[in-house]
Amino acid sequence: MAIAKVVNQNTQVDRFTPNKNIVFLPTRSIVATEGVTVAYGDKIAVQNIDLAFPDQAITALIGPSGCGKSTFLRSLNRMNDSIDHCQVTGKIHYRDIEIHSPEVNVFELRKQIGMVFQKPNPFAKSIYKNIAYGPAHHGIKKKQQLDEIVETALRKSALWDEVKDKLHSSALSLSGGQQQRLCIARAIAMKPQVLLLDEPASALDPISTRKIEELMCELKKEYTIIVVTHNMQQAARISDYTAFFYMGDLIEFGTTEEMFTDPQDERTAGYIAGIFG
Repeated sequence: MAIAKVVNQNTQVDRFTPNKNIVFLPTRSIVATEGVTVAYGDKIAVQNIDLAFPDQAITALIGPSGCGKSTFLRSLNRMNDSIDHCQVTGKIHYRDIEIHSPEVNVFELRKQIGMVFQKPNPFAKSIYKNIAYGPAHHGIKKKQQLDEIVETALRKSALWDEVKDKLHSSALSLSGGQQQRLCIARAIAMKPQVLLLDEPASALDPISTRKIEELMCELKKEYTIIVVTHNMQQAARISDYTAFFYMGDLIEFGTTEEMFTDPQDERTAGYIAGIFG
């Protein structure tokens, strides 16, 4: 089932005319925002965000706690829809559609723009059923097909070799790092184009964090990845592009190398240097 009748799978979204304070890169993207503002009642979380995400690359969203990074991330696949009194204005484009258009099927949208949260949230089911649940729910019933989907997703998430002999064991028996990679595999099983990761390694030990970082760098060969992180070293290690948020505003966006070595705004420089945060 398509997200909407007007979706063209081969179409990408051109970059938009930027806010005067934002430098847009000469790139094309399948996800872009125009003037996006998100508010909870009378409280504005982010405002007037213009941003086009480069395809098949990792973009890190950085900034102090409470600056609106996660709120903005959740708006990209309409996860904010379930939050009372949350209002999103402006335009969010995925391919050639605006995701709030009446013809958009939000469940299909979330298949193509998958999300992984800060804390691992596997189902209280077997490892196999965690991966197969989504495809089965969407109509794939043949065991051979499901087996292939499960194996492919687990291989792509660098988990197959660790769990292939215990697929029918509870997912809750896995370590925290394994559970997070399982959640990534669960998203991959739906064959998304974009992965949204909200601080996916913040609750993990250093070894598990390294595995998640290596996984993200491998996955960007096939997916557009947008990750929220408070870890400046992590952003510098894994991301190709960085967007700095501060008090609900998008202050600066550019390649990670440029942002970390020659930031154009003193607030960006101060945050990256650890002067505040």
